[in-house]
Amino acid sequence: MKHFPLGRPARIAVMASGRGSNLEALLKAFPHDSPLGHIVLVISDRREALALQKAVEAQVEAEYVPWPRNRAQGAAGTTGRFQFEQVAGQLLRDHHIDLILLAGFMRLLSPEFVQAWEGRILNIHPSLLPQFPGLFAQRQALEAGVSETGCTVHFVDAGMDTGPIVLQRRVPVLPGDTVETLTERILEQEHLAYPEAVRMVLRGEV
Repeated sequence: MKHFPLGRPARIAVMASGRGSNLEALLKAFPHDSPLGHIVLVISDRREALALQKAVEAQVEAEYVPWPRNRAQGAAGTTGRFQFEQVAGQLLRDHHIDLILLAGFMRLLSPEFVQAWEGRILNIHPSLLPQFPGLFAQRQALEAGVSETGCTVHFVDAGMDTGPIVLQRRVPVLPGDTVETLTERILEQEHLAYPEAVRMVLRGEV
């Protein structure tokens, strides 16, 4: 099923868990008067996430939705995920969201949630997928001794960073690179790649 273009500005939600640097780039790329779409909702599973503060500063609704931890199941327990998705899903419906962007959202959504949003949920990952999926991709790249890495914007499916690729940008791995220096250089490209990929999706080019 083809979801885009819509023939009107898309209503976009961003899910973030951290400092919100990609959110900031997306807010600049899709202001309120953008004909393609604009961000109307930011959801975070961490109350202290700077992403929520940046949303408020941009006059975008910011919602903290906890991901409850069930001791019997661990930090990624299915009970906590179910509770988060129930609340987040209602927020998305209430705001008539057309597209979800995961931006540093450090949780794995359920297959049921992802399927309901198939073709309408994107993620950005700091590697040239399918290389180095999952956590600590920059460290994985350094330990593997590769000469280049980068970032990938992809549709989200039920796997771990396995969905169809929309766009990639390459970053050289330099002699003496650390996780921190490589991360910052990849992040510079993420801030360009994510808005570009979103534009492609909203225009129906993907």
